[in-house]
Order: sequence, then C-alpha cells, then structure tokens
Amino acid sequence: MPTLRLALAQVNPTVGDLSGNAGIVREWSRAAADSGAQLVAFPEMMLTGYPVEDLVFRDSFVAASVAALERLAADLAADGLGELPVVVGYLDTDGPARISAAAEPNRGPRDALALLHGGRVAARYYKHHLPNYGVFDEDRYFVPGDFLTVVRMAGVDVALTVCEDIWQAGGPFAIARDARVGLIVNINGSPYELEKDDVRLPLVARRAQEAGAAVAYVNMVGGQDELVFDGDSIVVAADGTLRARGPQFAEHLLIHDIDLPAADPDAPEGPLGEMSVRRVVLDAVPPAPATTVEGGVAERVTDEAEVWQALVLGLRDYVRKNGFRSVVLGLSGGIDSSVVAAIAVDALGPDRVVGVSMPSQHSSEHSRDDAADLAKRTGLDYRIEPIQPMVDAFLANMSLSGLAVENLQARVRGVILMALSNQEGHLVLTTGNKSELAVGYSTLYGDSVGGFNPLKDVPKTMVWTLARWRDAEAERRGTEPPIPENAISKAPSAELRPGQLDTDSLPDYSELDVILMGYIDGDKGRDDLIAEGHDPAVIDKVLRMVDISEYKRRQSAPGTKISIKAFGRDRRLPITNRWREPSDR
Repeated sequence: MPTLRLALAQVNPTVGDLSGNAGIVREWSRAAADSGAQLVAFPEMMLTGYPVEDLVFRDSFVAASVAALERLAADLAADGLGELPVVVGYLDTDGPARISAAAEPNRGPRDALALLHGGRVAARYYKHHLPNYGVFDEDRYFVPGDFLTVVRMAGVDVALTVCEDIWQAGGPFAIARDARVGLIVNINGSPYELEKDDVRLPLVARRAQEAGAAVAYVNMVGGQDELVFDGDSIVVAADGTLRARGPQFAEHLLIHDIDLPAADPDAPEGPLGEMSVRRVVLDAVPPAPATTVEGGVAERVTDEAEVWQALVLGLRDYVRKNGFRSVVLGLSGGIDSSVVAAIAVDALGPDRVVGVSMPSQHSSEHSRDDAADLAKRTGLDYRIEPIQPMVDAFLANMSLSGLAVENLQARVRGVILMALSNQEGHLVLTTGNKSELAVGYSTLYGDSVGGFNPLKDVPKTMVWTLARWRDAEAERRGTEPPIPENAISKAPSAELRPGQLDTDSLPDYSELDVILMGYIDGDKGRDDLIAEGHDPAVIDKVLRMVDISEYKRRQSAPGTKISIKAFGRDRRLPITNRWREPSDR
C-alpha cells in the first residue's frame, strides 16, 4: 500500500487579514515541506479568516480573496514549494450574493477550498452542507456546492471536503465511498464548546467508516470575537481507528504517515448520486520519505482545564487582534472579578492588566483585603479609586433613594473604568457571569460597562469551579494560587447596600443555574422544568427575570462562547415580546 505523509496545520488566522493569513500559509507550508510532507492542509476560510459574516456581501472583499489565492499559489512556487500540494480555505464566488433580484439560482458566494500546486490553483471544491443553526448562518451567505473534488497524487485518491460536510451523514462522504477514494481531507472552522472534543472523534470515525476511507480532519485555533477555535485535529484510518491527534488551544503542525489503498484506475467520474465527481491528477509531488513518522495523540485535559484555556485564548486574541495593549477591570474582591483578573493575567501577563478597587461606604473590609491580596498574588497593576466622594456629589444635587442609589454606585464605577480606558488606552473588561446576565442582575451602564466579558457564557457555579481548579493547578505546578480562598468561599454580594447578599434577590445559584440551563440552553418550558422537580413559584420568578432582561443582554459586551447556547450569537430573541410561559398565576 502507498504511504502518504500528511501535514495538518492547525493555525490561527485573523478575519480580514488576507496578506497576514497568506504569510501563515507560506510559513507553515515551508515547515511541512521540511518535515517531508506530501500534502499540507490548512483550515476552512484560512485566507480570509472565519467567520467573515456580512463581508461576504462586499464585492471588494470577495475579489480580494480570489486575488490573494492566485497570488499565494505563485508565492508558494517562488518559495520553492511548487511541488507540495497545499489545501487552503478561502472565499470564492461564481455569481452575485442572494440579496437582490440579480441573484441567480445555484450561483453566488462559496465557502471554498483550493488545492494549490505548481504555482496555480489546481483544484477547487465548494462546501456542500451549509449549517444554519447555533452560531452558523451559512445558508444566508453561501450557495452549496454540488460536486466532489478528487485529487490523484502519489498513487492515491484524495477527496477534499469542508467542515459541515463531515457533520452530516450522506453527501460528500457517501459520494466519496462510491468514488473509491483512499483518503478524505476535511478542513474546519469548528468553534469550541464544552465537551465538543468528546463528540469529534466518534463523528470522524463514523464518517471514515461510512466512506470506507481514512479521514484527515484539520481545525483552526484561536479567538474570533465571541468564538474560540480549539484545534484538536484528527487522523483516523478507514475503520475509524484513531491514528493521530493534535493538541487543543495551541498552534500545531500534525505530521503523520498513513497507509492508503492504491488509486483505482477504473474509479468513476462525473454524476454520482446527488453530486458529481471531478477528478484532478497531480504529476509532480514530493516523493514518499524513507522513514516513518507518527503524529502521536495529544493528551486530553479535564473539562475545567479545557474551559480555562478557551477563556484565556479568547481574551488574548480579542485583545491582540483588535490592537489593544492592555486591559482594565474593577477588582472588588468578589469571585467574578477575581476569576476575570486571573484569566487576564494568564492571557496577557500581569504587566498588561490593571485592577481597580473602587470602594464605597458599603464595601466590606474583607473585600478590599481580598482585592489587594489577589493583586499581590498575580502581580497586576493595582489601584484604588474610592467612589464615595463622587457618589456624594451626585446625591448633593439629585434626590435619589433605594435602587437608584445602588445603581448610581455601579455607574460611578463604570465612569471611572471608562475614563481610565480613554486616558490610558486599556480595554475595559466587564465581569458579569452568565447567570447574572440571564436574570438581569446587573446595572446597565454600570457593572455592565466593558468592551469584552470573559465570563459572559460561564454560569456562576462554574465560576467557582474554575476558581478552585485554577488554584489547585497552581499548587500542582508549585506556584502561588492566584485567587484568595476567601474570595471563593464567602457569600456573593454586590455590596451596594448594608448587609446585601445575592440571595436577597435570587435563588441559590446551585438551583438557579439548573433552571437557567434548562430554560436557556435546553429551550425547556415551564411544565418541563416543573416535571424535573423545581418549585413552580421559583420557576415563575426566574423565567420572568430572564424574559424581561433581553434588552440588557442586547447591550452587553461580547464574550467567549463555551456552551451549546451562548447569549448573542446562539440565543436570539426579540426584545419586544409578550410571550410568557403559561403559569398558574
């Protein structure tokens, strides 16, 4: 059986940076060639970054993508890499976008893949299955492809596919079986969510068995707005057996030799079921290396480590890709701000993180001490800006009481953080968790102020879990735990009035988060939640709080998605909405 040396490049492109992304392809193609690879594959939409969203509708951007692809093919040849087949994702089009009367049936923008070889585009493929659920809107943007590209090289047949093609039964993988290919390369922009890596391997194995062919699955890595991509590239044999697997949340070139059946000279071409097969033959490709290389299987990590890495990478790339030098956050001594500070320090380093304690007359001594303790443990830039004189100045000129005074304190803190942002160029991090966002337990233009929220998709109970994991991980490594024990163990409070606790307004978080997960992530109704054993009165209270807070969430900062249904990209509800779950009251 012929042996093919694969190189899967799980790299970190940036949306819109066509020249920078092309540079990544050139750099990593050189590394692949130096490793003796005979084929290197890059992620979905590698040249443009992913997802490009409504940039699809901008003709200038589409034209730039196509031009960058042609230029990249020539540049690879000029780099001495003309013989190396390079698979790269890009944005293409064969007709106008479907936003006007000029649109044509079965023509338009394409989520495309190209195989570059010999200084030219040797083959193209258009994504067949277009996801239109969760964070994906691809039926809005693209037209599906109706052909399968099969490349004959080094004595084997390789089919080329894109992302969702592997997540759906039938389609390209079924056609690949009929086309008798030995290997299917699948390039991906597959966003992270908790436990998704547990789903990927069985999925890839099923498709390999369906196609009767080995599968090479390459995924991008890095953050893009709310999304983070975790890599986790995979190679399986035709029977679904795992052969190699890359790490999560790190750029990596996975090099692996795989034995494949020799190409069948009588394999069919042309119409084949719901698609057509287009065949391309590459003559000059790098010879098979004399030695054998195995890519190995990267060690899996715990769920807590996985989420922490996702949050760190999401914040780091949001800061880096948007040109910020540093971040600033309100450091109250509570669990949420403590965890955000620890994430920020891990992502950026302590010299690029500013933590501001903004005590009022209601701030407890232990909260001030916990904030100072965290700053000492992490080494971040720690400042103290008392807010009481500013609050008093407002109250001397306005007659406010009750909740208005509580919210005033939060808004004064927001003004201070935004002033520091304007003065010194920091990105303001807000620290509200998913549970608080769900029930509207935040002050608009106060503690909700910020340009990015690392905890936006993290329930309160998980915040505590992550804090304990991070401290335990520090102890395991022999370093100082970043989060003070008191910040983890004390009862949560906004400290906006004497003796205030979160439980004054909310159910216990252990109960609240279960209800929220059912209602938000699971789209369960009131009756479903009652059937699970929850108190109907508590359910009615929580659901009402969630429903009336949509206008707050619509104005909230973006934050890294880690769950199956994040606010914003995943869960989209109208603000003006009179539907309520039927109740007994």
